[in-house]
Amino acid sequence: MLLSANIARSALLLASLLPAVRSAVIDVIVGGVGILKYEPEFVNAAVGDQVRFVFKQKNHTATQSTFANPCAQAPGGFHSGYFLVATDVTEGFPVAVLNVATTDPVWVYCAQGNHCQAGMVFAVNPGDRFPAFKAAATGAAAPSGSPAATPSGSDAAGPTPSATGKDHKVLVGDNGSLLFEPSNIQAQPGDTITFEFRSKNHTVTASSFDQPCLPIEQSTPGTLGFDSGYFPVAAGATSFNSYTITVNDTRPIWAYCKQGNHCGAGMVFAANAVENGPRNFTAFQDLARQINGTGANNGGAGAGGYGDGGAATSSHVSLAGAAAAAVALVFSTLVL
Repeated sequence: MLLSANIARSALLLASLLPAVRSAVIDVIVGGVGILKYEPEFVNAAVGDQVRFVFKQKNHTATQSTFANPCAQAPGGFHSGYFLVATDVTEGFPVAVLNVATTDPVWVYCAQGNHCQAGMVFAVNPGDRFPAFKAAATGAAAPSGSPAATPSGSDAAGPTPSATGKDHKVLVGDNGSLLFEPSNIQAQPGDTITFEFRSKNHTVTASSFDQPCLPIEQSTPGTLGFDSGYFPVAAGATSFNSYTITVNDTRPIWAYCKQGNHCGAGMVFAANAVENGPRNFTAFQDLARQINGTGANNGGAGAGGYGDGGAATSSHVSLAGAAAAAVALVFSTLVL
């Protein structure tokens, strides 16, 4: 009995000497009605923490810069893309997440128009240098070709629209199917793709050609993807949720439904796939079926209503740096 007590005390002493595992989630509000600011303007974070950028009204980004050039994207630095939020939106704000992988300072700014020059900057672990960083931003020259405000006063969107600015409508799970319809399209920079969720409970989630049933930020660390989250649709519904992305360039866009085994059943989507090459849509779909969309590849899904289930997730970007995604989230809205 005495030996057991001594062992227990030794275990408690050993545990008290081990460093505590810290994994905090830190929310940072981006913008708002009449607000050009990150709130708070800087945070201190440990490796393993998450910094969640919650994008409020107007049109903002979270873009990595450097201390020396606060209003210019750092080479290889991350870029959230533009998050356009209407002034009448009061909930369901889009979120981008930075996974903290270093305690070195990370400098961030809003790439919209002259927001950076107006002082809209942010930092992780800046030490005592944040005032100097902000002062350098407000003294920086305005970027050439900055987006201008529209007549309504809303900020202009980030990507340059194509001549037509076409919207491509894609039905998700129409009539109970496990399909995106159409599932393979060609789109120009500035076009939009609107996914309308028609039945059951599906997502549209960015992936890669080589890992069709895995979110792109997991298969390609340092890359920012999009994820609609789950949209359950009641039987007999007459109004449907939609999720819109904007095409930034002509690189292929690969996506899938991460619900259960839907990806393994071939529920995948592509835009701008090169059809006369080996990495075409058919090859992408065949690979998804070969992988079979197992839980190890698609992130799984929990139980829920309307036949399928799962909880919504947010986009992530590595703190170590990321290439800009081929698409940028615009909004998620309920079509009434």
